[in-house]
Amino acid sequence: MQQISFETLHPDFGVCARGVDLTSDLSQETVEAIREAIDTHSLLHFPQQPMTDEAQLALTRKLGEPEAEHVSLGKTGKVVYFGTVGNVQEDGTTKDNTNSGTRYQRGNEMWHSDSSFRKIPSYVSINHAYEVPGEGGKTEFVSQRAAYAWLPEAMKSKIDPLVCLHDYVFSRSKVAPVDPNHAASLPPVEQRLVRANPGNGLKNYYVGSHARSIVGWSGIESRKLLDELLGQATRSQDVYAHRWQAGDTVIWDNRCLLHRGAGYDADRWRRRMRQTRVAGLSPTLEE
Repeated sequence: MQQISFETLHPDFGVCARGVDLTSDLSQETVEAIREAIDTHSLLHFPQQPMTDEAQLALTRKLGEPEAEHVSLGKTGKVVYFGTVGNVQEDGTTKDNTNSGTRYQRGNEMWHSDSSFRKIPSYVSINHAYEVPGEGGKTEFVSQRAAYAWLPEAMKSKIDPLVCLHDYVFSRSKVAPVDPNHAASLPPVEQRLVRANPGNGLKNYYVGSHARSIVGWSGIESRKLLDELLGQATRSQDVYAHRWQAGDTVIWDNRCLLHRGAGYDADRWRRRMRQTRVAGLSPTLEE
């Protein structure tokens, strides 16, 4: 087993993890140590990783079942496990600020949890950075677990039994049109508003840009509560901003974290990161 050391990144969550090569043949003990660290710290930053697509997919499989990338699946029915975050295309050319793909990725600049719009939402996302912009391009994270812990007991009791509708088209149509086939593949889904980590029992609420409304509530009442919870979680002092370096691999827990991209100038800079996701085990309503 490789010995992993951890350095705190933020008082509420997140560690820098050293002493492990994620591209190596990880022992089951090391994999379990990573899983436990995800449950405890929610975000793991592994610097200077000699990553490849093959190694990243192998790491993804060690942590669970790879999640099919929803854009390709929705538009064409093709199952692929990688998404590219940034403006560098397969042939090495770049998309500028006017490109429709660049505009579409600006939806990532809203606070969200990856795949909360799927019936079985994501467990973790794994991002590896190959090229990073000289300015901008940070990813910001906040903990909905910490935000839940700060709530008054009366508010916890109020929200614990609620169910929330998550809707991809609701959120992404704010920045760009959603392909009709893609939209049809992702109907609104119900998610628990409050989830509990199955390993340690710690609770968090589960909101973000895809959260459209509370089941059984009016639109106005829903928006008021969801906006209040989102604001509570995303106060400036509670944000960890990750400044990417080439070679960084970051694993984050989509069950309890929100994140957003900080934006960058695609006319000036190249950005290429590869992302995989590990699927969750079951619908949140069955947790």
